Amino acid sequence: MPLPRPWDPEKTTGASRLAPRTAESQHRLPRRWAARPSLFLVPQLLKLKRGLVCGPRQGTYLQTARNTLRQPAACPPLRVPSTMRAWIFFLLCLAGRALAAPQQEALPDETEVVEETVAEVSEVPVGANPVQVEVGEFDEGAEEAEEEVVAENPCQNHHCKHGKVCELDENNSPMCVCQDPTSCPAPIGEFEKVCSNDNKTFDSSCHFFATKCTLEGTKKGHKLHLDYIGPCKYIPPCLDSELTEFPLRMRDWLKNVLVTLYERDEGNNLLTEKQKLRVKKIHENEKRLEAGDHPVELLARDFEKNYNMYIFPVHWQFGQLDQHPIDGYLSHTELAPLRAPLIPMEHCTTRFFETCDLDHDKYIALDEWAGCFGIKEQDIDKDLVI
Repeated sequence: MPLPRPWDPEKTTGASRLAPRTAESQHRLPRRWAARPSLFLVPQLLKLKRGLVCGPRQGTYLQTARNTLRQPAACPPLRVPSTMRAWIFFLLCLAGRALAAPQQEALPDETEVVEETVAEVSEVPVGANPVQVEVGEFDEGAEEAEEEVVAENPCQNHHCKHGKVCELDENNSPMCVCQDPTSCPAPIGEFEKVCSNDNKTFDSSCHFFATKCTLEGTKKGHKLHLDYIGPCKYIPPCLDSELTEFPLRMRDWLKNVLVTLYERDEGNNLLTEKQKLRVKKIHENEKRLEAGDHPVELLARDFEKNYNMYIFPVHWQFGQLDQHPIDGYLSHTELAPLRAPLIPMEHCTTRFFETCDLDHDKYIALDEWAGCFGIKEQDIDKDLVI
C-alpha cells in the first residue's frame, strides 16, 4: 500500500494552517509542552507504539502527529526500527519519571496557591462556613462577647421619686438615695425657679426635691412642700367672694382643655377611645360655650343650662392627678402639677383645695373633689375616672 502524501501547509485552511518551520525549530517542542511531558508526550508516544500514527518515516514528530489527524482510522501499522524502539523506551521512561516526580517543580505557581488555600482553611474553625466567617454575618462568638461586656444596668428600669437617684449597693442591686443638690443642672432662666411653702426660692425643682430628700425624717422636711412655679412673690389673700368664683372658671377651663385635646388628637394618642367618645358629644354640642374670657355671670348660667357637659371633665382631671399611687385619693404631691402653675395666676388656688378636704386628712377623695366643682352626689361615678 502506498504511503500517504506528506502534509502540505499550502492546502490547509482555517485554524489548522501553520507557518513552515526551520529544521532546528521543527525538532524543538514548544516550551509550554516541554514543561509538562506527561500531558503531551505520553498519548502520542502510546499511539506510535501501537502503530496508530500513519505518515512517512521521514519528517519530524510534529509532522507525524499532524498526519495522524489527517489519516483514516484504519491505517496499516508501521514497522518501527530497533533504534526507534530504543528511543521510544527511553522517552517512556522519562515520561514515567515525570509522572512519578512531585509537581512542585512542574507547577510552582499552582502549588503555592494550594498551600495558601490550605493554610487559610486551617485557620477556619471546624464546621464553620469560610464565607460566613469572613463576612462575619453569623459570628455568634462575637455577639456573645459583646453581650458579656455590655451588661444591662439594674438601675435602668428602677424608678425613684423626685429628689432621689438610683445607685447600686454592694450586691449590685438598685436602690434609691438622695440626690446631691449640687449635681442638679444649672437653671436656664427665671421660669425654672420654684417657691416652697416656707417662701424660699430654689433654682429649680431638682434643687428643691433634692433638698427636701436630705430633710427626710425630720419635722421640717415633713412640712416642706413645693408651693408654686416661679420665684417667690407676694400672693394676696383670697376673699370669700373670690373663692366662689374660682370653681366657675376652673370648670370651664377643664372643659376647654378636653375639647382642645380632642381636636389635636389625630394620631397623637392624647386621649383614649372611651375618652374620645365622651368628649365628642361635648365637642359636637351646639350649645357649648366657646373658650374665652367670660364674665362670672355667664359661666354660672352656662353651668346651670349645660350641666352634663361638665360632669366628665371634672372626673377626667381627677384621674389625671391620681397616679402615684392610683388609690382614689389625691395627696399634696399629686395636686402639685395642677396647683403649682395656677397659684401665680389664681391666688385662690391654695384656699380652694384646702376647703375641698372636708375631713382634713390632707387627702382629697373623689366625692370631695367632685363636690368642690358643684357635681351632684348622684352623678359622681368612679367609672368615669378613665
